[in-house]
Amino acid sequence: MNILTKAIVSNSEMIKNYKTCREKAEEFGKIFILKNNKPDAVLFSIDEYEKLLELIEHLKSLQEKDIEKVPEPLPEEEYSIDRLEEDIK
Repeated sequence: MNILTKAIVSNSEMIKNYKTCREKAEEFGKIFILKNNKPDAVLFSIDEYEKLLELIEHLKSLQEKDIEKVPEPLPEEEYSIDRLEEDIK
């Protein structure tokens, strides 16, 4: 996962400049908020959130037979805070 440095803000910047950060989230779909130089939160634009919610609902609706039709298995790698920290270095 590649993260644009423009889409990273500090916790203090988020507190001081919420409107600007919200506009960045609209522009990039999401922004990553760092606290003490470590990933702390993600602010999604409403459009990005709705896309994710739709995908989650679709995945929940799949039955076992539908999952077996997927040609390649989904990646086993999960994204964690540790992985996010590695990606943004």
